[in-house]
Amino acid sequence: MTDLTPTKTPIVLIHGLWMTPKSWTTWAEHFRAQGHEVLVPGWPGIEDRSVADIRRDPSALEGIGLTQIADHYERVIRELPVKPIIMGHSFGGLLTQMLADRDLGATYVGVTPGQPAGITTLPFSTVRSGFPVLSNPFRKNGATPISKAHFHYTFANDLSRTASDELWEEFAINSVNRVFFEGVAAAFNEQGGVSHVDYARADRAPLLILTGEIDHVVPPAVGRAIVKKYAASGSPALVEYREFPGRTHRIVSQDGWQEVADYALDWAVAHAKVHTA
Repeated sequence: MTDLTPTKTPIVLIHGLWMTPKSWTTWAEHFRAQGHEVLVPGWPGIEDRSVADIRRDPSALEGIGLTQIADHYERVIRELPVKPIIMGHSFGGLLTQMLADRDLGATYVGVTPGQPAGITTLPFSTVRSGFPVLSNPFRKNGATPISKAHFHYTFANDLSRTASDELWEEFAINSVNRVFFEGVAAAFNEQGGVSHVDYARADRAPLLILTGEIDHVVPPAVGRAIVKKYAASGSPALVEYREFPGRTHRIVSQDGWQEVADYALDWAVAHAKVHTA
């Protein structure tokens, strides 16, 4: 166990598919400036490797699944002296919900999160976002690169293609294909899906779901479906929702990211105090 005793609740940030911990740089630095200890561990196979290094050799990403990634984060979190605020983006938001099901956090924020098992809301733009991976089931355990054109559609649909390509150079890595296939399969297999969570869990710490109005990957319909699923379970555990206008799937670094980060942190801190009192 670490000897660190933070004066403020520590924060664990979980990145999503096609990204590395670098995608969280804006929020991590912002939260550290406010006195929080912030951990941004990479997925297994990604860890602290550079974008260029992963592109050169993505083999470590092959065959990695959601359970393995969740187990990895659980080990990191259990080394902390107190339960942290856990925030995840995209598939990281799905992992956040899986970790909530393991009672590992003080509060949880899913930022444009993937949906857990049993939620079948899959808008066309979501399906299109996954097509380069899902179109080839023989590469289920592969590590498919994301093209510049597809990056523009999924992450940078608010920008010109030239500006999007610059971001692709800086941030984009190969997919961890297995998590995509597991996520889609689980949508139609609530009890047996890898991403199963107990929606009715009564002692789950508060959960906030955030979406962006013009997100192609996780459009607001998906976020609303997630919240509806938790509400329909009858659980008294708090789940709240907020949609941000004009935001894409790049919500954590898009212009105006500070508004979203501040809302997420203020909500998480306020509800962590209530939950742990």
